[in-house]
Amino acid sequence: MRFHDRVVIVAGGGGGIGEAAARRLASEGARVVVGDLVTGNAEKVAGEIGGLAVHYDQADEASVAALVERAVEEYGRLDGLHANAADMGVLARDTDAVDIDLEAFDRTLEVGLRGYLLLTRHAVPRLLEAGGGAIVYTSSGAAFAGEPERVGYGVAKSGVNALMRHVASRWGKEGVRANSIAPGVVLTEQLKNSLPEKFRNAVLRGQRLPRLGDPADIAASVAFLLSDDASWITGQVLSVDGGSTMR
Repeated sequence: MRFHDRVVIVAGGGGGIGEAAARRLASEGARVVVGDLVTGNAEKVAGEIGGLAVHYDQADEASVAALVERAVEEYGRLDGLHANAADMGVLARDTDAVDIDLEAFDRTLEVGLRGYLLLTRHAVPRLLEAGGGAIVYTSSGAAFAGEPERVGYGVAKSGVNALMRHVASRWGKEGVRANSIAPGVVLTEQLKNSLPEKFRNAVLRGQRLPRLGDPADIAASVAFLLSDDASWITGQVLSVDGGSTMR
């Protein structure tokens, strides 16, 4: 029960990694606020874990601010944030620097980088009011892999890591920690049904462990970094990827 009576927002908690993190945090005693663009998904997860569902749009500052304020109104404080949401719908149009549709590039950064800044902007003052807290950002191995495609995604995730280090440096002395998780290929329900076998095998050949990731793998690391067990860890990117990267 590492999170007994603590309040944590999972931004993008209606499915996949965010859902797994919300469930893990709730199982350890947290009062979880599940934010998601899809209201039904947030309500389903929150209903099953005894949390609070909040519809929000990560591209809209007023909506992000309302998510944070709703958490504080309901529970009286904020102790942690897992910034996880991204618009994966534009990924198919995220090609290379020469050919990418600039609308897709802008949308990727709007949600996946600017949106993380908005969450930070509104969460940090509330964490300070509570005497400190922790933020965990969902990054990606794409931030440092140098992929020949997905330029927007890689740029956004690199920016997320820079944002995380800024937060760790700026507010560390005031009790706010910040870290990133860089997942490898994680078999969410969506990917289980859509990931080509050829791609799976290619990823497995490049890993040191014999299976692809599960959302629970990432959730365990999120819970660790948000907890007091990681009270002397800040400014770090933790790769949870079966050994695809070694740094």
